[in-house]
Amino acid sequence: MPERVSQATRERIAVAVTATGYTLNQAARSLRRQRAGTIVMAMPNAGNPYYSTILDAVLAEAGHRGYGVLVSNRVQGDPTIWLRDYFLSSRADGLLLFDITLDVSGMRRFMEERGNLPIVVVCDEIIEPGFNLVTSDNREATGRAVQHLVDLGHQHIGLVAGPTIHDYPNERTLGFRQALARHGLAMREDWIIAGDHSIGSGYQAGSQFVALDERPSAVVCANDEMALGFISSVQQAGLHCPRDVSVVGFDDIDMAQYVSPALTTMRQKRAELATISTSALIDIVEGVRDPAKPVRIILRCDLIARASTAPPKGAAVRPAREFRF
Repeated sequence: MPERVSQATRERIAVAVTATGYTLNQAARSLRRQRAGTIVMAMPNAGNPYYSTILDAVLAEAGHRGYGVLVSNRVQGDPTIWLRDYFLSSRADGLLLFDITLDVSGMRRFMEERGNLPIVVVCDEIIEPGFNLVTSDNREATGRAVQHLVDLGHQHIGLVAGPTIHDYPNERTLGFRQALARHGLAMREDWIIAGDHSIGSGYQAGSQFVALDERPSAVVCANDEMALGFISSVQQAGLHCPRDVSVVGFDDIDMAQYVSPALTTMRQKRAELATISTSALIDIVEGVRDPAKPVRIILRCDLIARASTAPPKGAAVRPAREFRF
């Protein structure tokens, strides 16, 4: 036991290890454990600033548990074949899936065929109960984004929506629609503009907003990148944020607080999402969690109010209140 070894002895061992250049044979260690000691993290776009904090936290938690991480980044095409190759060759013990655009059901069938290899999904949608899932409460968070705007006095609110993937409902779009209905606000389909989570689609959404005959006084964007593109577009067209349109983003990426105006947004707990999902996956790999009882962890987001939202012209501000769903 380590506590039975004196400090002096440990120091002599450390000196000897350094002098001989000894390193742990990870292949032999993995063979003894009958595991590869590696997990795969699949994400759609490593260049998206949303994933920087997530990747750091996954690497930190996996390293703490003695595991390496292979990163699959969707650049083009479907990396499913690449992922399957790693599991067929026993080079990975489980899959941490941030890329919901993959054929999730197909991946799960493949994992089951390989003896129930673990998979934990981290995504924006509430997918079928059979999956291990770690996510944010996107529907509730979007409802609070609408609540924030209503408290400021906004009655005409639009949405720059993210894409709907597979057959799962888009939780942020659903949360937006439900929130407007709760407040008795008009739902105008021409105020719901489709985007793809990129800054470019947000910029295009801003152009569509400017061209509207009647514009909402506030817009919720399904992520921060689209919000930043949207603000840039409308301000280049001669409008001002928030005087002419208030904007709320989603995620709280690092640059959100440094742009002008600083972006009001719903903060996802990205480091927690990454740490919890990585720990859950490794627990399943090591038999700590029962694979027959799927993981279901949903984290609450925080509203971060900054300069991109303000009362509409001539509106009376309602006292801010906590709204439970």
